[in-house]
Amino acid sequence: MSAPRTAPSRLVLDTAFGVGTVQPRLYGSFVEHLGRCVYTGIYEPGHSAAGADGLRQDVLALIRELGVTTVRYPGGNFVSGYRWEDTVGPREQRPVRLDLAWRSTETNEFGLGEFMDFCAETGTEPMMAVNLGTRGVEDAVRLLEYCNHAAGTELSDRRIAHGGKEPYGIRMWCLGNEMDGAWQIGHKTAEEYGRLAAETARAMRMIQPDLELVACGSSGSGMDTFAAWESTVLEHTYDLVDYVSLHAYYEEIDGDRDSFLASAVDMEHFIESVVATCDHVRARLKREKRINLSFDEWNVWYQKRPNPHHVEDWQQAPRLLEDVYTVTDAVVFGSLLITLLRHADRVTSASLAQLVNVIAPIMTEPGGAAWRQTTFFPFAQASRYGRGRVLRVEADSPTYATARFGEVPLLHSTAVTDDGTGAVTVFAVNRDRAAALPLEIDLRGTDAHTLVEHLVLADTDPDAGNSLEHPERVAPRPATGTTVSGGVLRTELEPMSWNMIRLTPRRTDAP
Repeated sequence: MSAPRTAPSRLVLDTAFGVGTVQPRLYGSFVEHLGRCVYTGIYEPGHSAAGADGLRQDVLALIRELGVTTVRYPGGNFVSGYRWEDTVGPREQRPVRLDLAWRSTETNEFGLGEFMDFCAETGTEPMMAVNLGTRGVEDAVRLLEYCNHAAGTELSDRRIAHGGKEPYGIRMWCLGNEMDGAWQIGHKTAEEYGRLAAETARAMRMIQPDLELVACGSSGSGMDTFAAWESTVLEHTYDLVDYVSLHAYYEEIDGDRDSFLASAVDMEHFIESVVATCDHVRARLKREKRINLSFDEWNVWYQKRPNPHHVEDWQQAPRLLEDVYTVTDAVVFGSLLITLLRHADRVTSASLAQLVNVIAPIMTEPGGAAWRQTTFFPFAQASRYGRGRVLRVEADSPTYATARFGEVPLLHSTAVTDDGTGAVTVFAVNRDRAAALPLEIDLRGTDAHTLVEHLVLADTDPDAGNSLEHPERVAPRPATGTTVSGGVLRTELEPMSWNMIRLTPRRTDAP
């Protein structure tokens, strides 16, 4: 795929025109008791890199490098059968249970207290989900009291006896997970879920009024009930919740790589449709408050691929969903990140699903090494440098034809400015699989005319990835030929590439 071009693609950056400020929670992730995300992922007692608490320090170091800000826990589908009482107290007294969601055996060796220790060690904010599948209001308020009440009640004193002297102070709570899905334990209609979510939210706020609560949106924009589900649920919960959730996964289907590279078109439509639905309910209810979006599951996920590992029912920590990501996947992944940033005014929380081993940017081998997948790098760069205010960027770009989305721009981009320093970071993807894409960025609306660096993730082999044997096969590298002159940045984006371009104002004391 390549389009003839006589002129470069163009961007104009102007700090006077912004979208919104990036909230730290946009760079969240997700830990579920699924496959090897927890066991032999973040937690592996006996590993040479494990601390006294069983947490793998090599994995924690990569998580800090990744720049994750929040972690959603404990699911995911797992939460709809979650019994939190099984996960606290002395490990030797915790029961072993069947996990119906993933047909695995759960030992509960890693529980709520261990998760809070993990958050403390990684400097991440916990985002807790409550079970509205097999449980409901009473369980949610009991869990909240155990976690957040200081002392003096049976449940708060139980936490203290379990080693949690100080309250956990969890602020953000998900009211269930994917309750519209027939696969979900305790699946409900929109009316049933809306009423239950409202009653649960009301009761939780009786304990702690300032909680931030997330109502379940549709499991995907392809659901038959999409939009009608959000509308009904918000009719019940609008005054009681702060967010509605979105979930979306993308994969290359039947070799249609051109459409796969344009996956962000679907994500953009999904976000805008949910925003429109939220605002429609707001208008109908005559409210001033706006509901924000928590995109608390997103990633590239090859759901149609067979599992290369033999897995039997009721194994402990089986190898499930261990996708190996390529350069192509990383470019699509980066484009999805760009989409989240371009909607930072309403998408104020997001969770990359998941964090370790399960469709994850970090992989581990039991008893062995940990390494970065290709998708690690766009996330780490965005989390570090995509902080500040997102600028309104409208690209003038050549297009290409896709089977699923029609004509799509070859250039997908956004820019973030730090209003304190005047620095600007541009994130850009070239979707052209064959040709470099000339790019001109007009910097006249910024003071950032000094190029700091241009890093690119690309490869002559679009299917290259990292592995246990070759953990550094793919990594970002400096681009060549990028210049700034006369207030215009000129460069060429390599074929099918993810790019980060950093600029700062010229020092006034420079010679």
